[in-house]
Amino acid sequence: MPLLFLAGFYFYPLAGILRVSFAQASGGEAVWMQPFFWRVLWFTTWQAGASTLLTLLVGLPLAWLFARFDFPGKGLLRALTTIPFVMPTVVVAAAFTSLIGPNGLLNGWLMQALALDTPPLQLLQTVWVILLAHVFYNVSVVIRTVGSFWANLSPRYDEAAAALGADPARRLRAVTLPLLLPSVTAAGLLVFLFCFTSFGVVLILGGLRYATLEVEIYRQAITLFNLPAAALLSLVQMGLTFGVMAVYTRVQRRASLALNQRPARSTARRPRSARETGLVYGGMTIALVLLLAPLASLAWQSISLGGQGLTLAYFGELAINRRGSAFFVPPLMAIRNSVLVAVAVVALSLLLGMISAYLLARPRSRWTALLDPLFLLPLGTSAVTLGLGYIVSMGSLRASLLLIPIAHTLIAAPFVVRTLLPALRGLNPRLREAGASLGASPFRVWREIDLPLLRPALIVGAVFAFTISLGEFGATLLISRPDFPTMPVVIYQALSQPGLLNYGKATAMSTILMAVAGVGLVLIERLRWEGSGEF
Repeated sequence: MPLLFLAGFYFYPLAGILRVSFAQASGGEAVWMQPFFWRVLWFTTWQAGASTLLTLLVGLPLAWLFARFDFPGKGLLRALTTIPFVMPTVVVAAAFTSLIGPNGLLNGWLMQALALDTPPLQLLQTVWVILLAHVFYNVSVVIRTVGSFWANLSPRYDEAAAALGADPARRLRAVTLPLLLPSVTAAGLLVFLFCFTSFGVVLILGGLRYATLEVEIYRQAITLFNLPAAALLSLVQMGLTFGVMAVYTRVQRRASLALNQRPARSTARRPRSARETGLVYGGMTIALVLLLAPLASLAWQSISLGGQGLTLAYFGELAINRRGSAFFVPPLMAIRNSVLVAVAVVALSLLLGMISAYLLARPRSRWTALLDPLFLLPLGTSAVTLGLGYIVSMGSLRASLLLIPIAHTLIAAPFVVRTLLPALRGLNPRLREAGASLGASPFRVWREIDLPLLRPALIVGAVFAFTISLGEFGATLLISRPDFPTMPVVIYQALSQPGLLNYGKATAMSTILMAVAGVGLVLIERLRWEGSGEF
């Protein structure tokens, strides 16, 4: 089933756009010989690697705090740290502009406090703001992926090493980190792929001077209409992604171990000393400030009328069709569209992701080594190229509403696979053998043994699928119908129009998107922490 899904909705559209591209022109080969190609390729790889390292440095301590400590409001804080991940890249870029731009809130406060005439922070159009935005955008991937596995890791391994005389540093180096290696590698891979295919953040905050492969594909296909060059750049992007996936999956298979996992509630504990209490609450406060400050700045802009006072006028303007457009859609309809699509994406992604994860978790084979990176290829493909492929190859289906959840599932399903696979490979096979020896059928073994053990990973996968669908923008912009826009499309339409009123409408819809995402994530967290049957 996953292979048929990929064949019909991934490889077939890509084959269609490649066929049209090479039929229109034959000059695309010159791209390989041009200096800009190697410059773009090097910068794409370098910034993705640096962003991944910085994200791991920020995310791993937060994953440890969430995994090993229990404190009031833990589920709410986890949901809040995930909100940045759901926001479309255009909104993230706008949020950073509203916070640290020349006319941003932070520069305004500093200029007023220090009596300066010029903004002290000049980070826009630099590589540093790109790295900062990538960390802001992707740190929840590390918290979710590593934190979920870490929370179910039995503390007895660490206790045994302590009883044998190992100090905390050696226990971390020799026991904890090797056990966490599969989930850390998975998280690092996902972050690298997001940064490697970064589009909106780089285009708006960095400009064409810091173009990545994704930005260059968009420029060649949309601005210059050079489809052969865009197609070749897409092939390079997919080839590099497949190579990274092949190396990663081999490392992950070797590092995966069958472990006796424990319920998250039994491994997390309350802080026992003033030092631990300060560490937990201090770390969470710093994380919330850093992660939510850009979004809070954007929300403030939605209720601030040009510094003249507070107002809800921008929210009211969302329901007014001032231009008399025949395709005007009220904001509640756009919210409904996004939620309906996200629910469909969760169902499809969990179905395809679980089947794929069970296939890949089997004993190593030649086919497994090939299929593992193959299932991740959609993450390394330009959303612009994929959207053009649907337009070129899908015929009458390109006007169907089914294409939107299908395109979102292509992006979300690999996250479900990468979330489930470490947990699935970590299951103790003796539990299944015991159930089978007692006469249970394979389906009953799956329902009563595998499914309860995998429930936390499934919920994390559902979080990723839901948030990815809510915030997906690139492919949706090309294939969505005017009468069925999602929230990111409405935000982009407002941002693309000049004037303070349109910018205010974009910030208002962005605030609504944050609220919808926050409510959904809080509900999922309640299922995660308060639901019965976890382990």
